[in-house]
Amino acid sequence: MARLVMKFGGTSVADPARIRASARKVAREVEAGHDVIVIVSAMAGRTNELVGFVNEIAPFYDAREYDAVVSSGENVTAGLMALMLQQMEVPARSWQGWQVPLRTNSAHGAARIMDIERDAIEAKFAEGMRVAVVAGFQGLSPEGRITTLGRGGSDTTAVAFAAAFGALRCDIYTDVDGVYTTDPRICARARRLDRIAFEEMLELASLGAKVLQTRSVELAMRYNVPVRVLTSFEETDDGSGTLVCGEEEIMESRVVSGVAYSRDEAKLTLSSVADRPGIAAAIFEPLAEAGVNVDMIVQNISEEGRTDMTFSCPIDQVPHAERALNAVREAGNLNFAELSANTEVAKVSVVGIGMRSHAGVAARMFRALYDEGINIKVITTSEIKISVLIERKYMELAVQALHDAFELEKAG
Repeated sequence: MARLVMKFGGTSVADPARIRASARKVAREVEAGHDVIVIVSAMAGRTNELVGFVNEIAPFYDAREYDAVVSSGENVTAGLMALMLQQMEVPARSWQGWQVPLRTNSAHGAARIMDIERDAIEAKFAEGMRVAVVAGFQGLSPEGRITTLGRGGSDTTAVAFAAAFGALRCDIYTDVDGVYTTDPRICARARRLDRIAFEEMLELASLGAKVLQTRSVELAMRYNVPVRVLTSFEETDDGSGTLVCGEEEIMESRVVSGVAYSRDEAKLTLSSVADRPGIAAAIFEPLAEAGVNVDMIVQNISEEGRTDMTFSCPIDQVPHAERALNAVREAGNLNFAELSANTEVAKVSVVGIGMRSHAGVAARMFRALYDEGINIKVITTSEIKISVLIERKYMELAVQALHDAFELEKAG
């Protein structure tokens, strides 16, 4: 029988009524002839509650025990989903990560999947089980301890299972009905996309779109797993949602497919840095060691052997960046006049695989921002993306202006 993976997020399993509605969707796929692997998240709000308990008891916690606690929410949901399916006379059982087992490395709290062993689940399918309900977000370390995959890890679990079991497709059920050209809460003209290429979805996810977790899209692209994003709040599935797939499955690519934004950005500038070989390494190696996720980087023209270096990072990492760079200066390994931080900026990006074959995208983007009186502070590009850093107060205006400039409300 064809295999299908279905993943249900926290809002889709928030209470028994939502679990029942989600179970009905699974039952319909079984009736259609599929063996189904269901990946579940914890009930909405449960993981945050468990994290709060850990922090209250042990602010400087043992990461192994942290994982043991916060992974328990998915275990509860998996058991309840299996019970609900059994009540519908669908042969189902629940699996925790260690029972599969889903093997990870030892990075507690942010573990990476190393392998998924198929034998136990395959044996149960052979015996007549139709649905394996697997707790998402969790795995088993080489030391035999429970690990968690980081926030959004259930998406990654689902795509990994789809790849391991050769699933026809991986359906991600969430509280939105697909991937939009931009955030509908900001732009009322945002349009749901029928299809989007893996590369575009990966860029959008990394640039702030929260529909799918970045690691899950990376896995889907690597193993060519079609992923469908759709809502669990509609009773029937009529082929709606958005299919994330290979570029070759999209008939004709738009120049720009979407506009993404990230509100929580900061811009840091090192003034009067020596312009010599190795200076970039002296700046960015300590930042990497401090866990600072650097994004946009700009180096100004050198004057009299000195230059300015500007970069962006998430706003919550600014204290780590300042601490790391000041420590390097105090150690005598880096000399600069001033380190300034601007925490009132946002990143806005346009993404589209059609950029590869079309000129003038940057000019059109910059003209749209200029027409609205929006000043660009930093620019970065890739083959299918252009991102700019602007004042945060203009972020929503910029998103709307770019959506209009590229006529993303029009289909085709």
